[in-house]
Amino acid sequence: MNNNASYDWIGYCFAEVKGFSKFGSYVGNGSTDGTFCFTGFKPAFVLIKNITTAGEHWHMADNKRDTDNVVSNRLFPNNSDAQNTTNDMLDFLSNGFKIRNTNSTANNNGTNNYIYMAFAEEPLVGSNNIPATAR
Repeated sequence: MNNNASYDWIGYCFAEVKGFSKFGSYVGNGSTDGTFCFTGFKPAFVLIKNITTAGEHWHMADNKRDTDNVVSNRLFPNNSDAQNTTNDMLDFLSNGFKIRNTNSTANNNGTNNYIYMAFAEEPLVGSNNIPATAR
């Protein structure tokens, strides 16, 4: 990337907030019993990107278009493709998410690194900085 004045640029900056958002990375294991990513909350939205292999899409999953596990409805925000529903992607769990496919875009066997960002379903944090879990 360079700072070419003939292009328009945009940047998105996020800060991790306990009980609300989590940003991290993981290494794929190539199994349908995939990598578990601890967030400390039940995610409502997860965005994943393979950072090892060039040309892989971003994968975006949420709990509005897919209300049950295994989540398979996902979007690719870096292109104009329609929603993809052909492969199981991940499970939303009470304290994180678990990858459920062997696709190189989210879970290649030990050779690819992935970054993610997740936002909570119920982003409530008490005065003691502990996420609220009661209904």
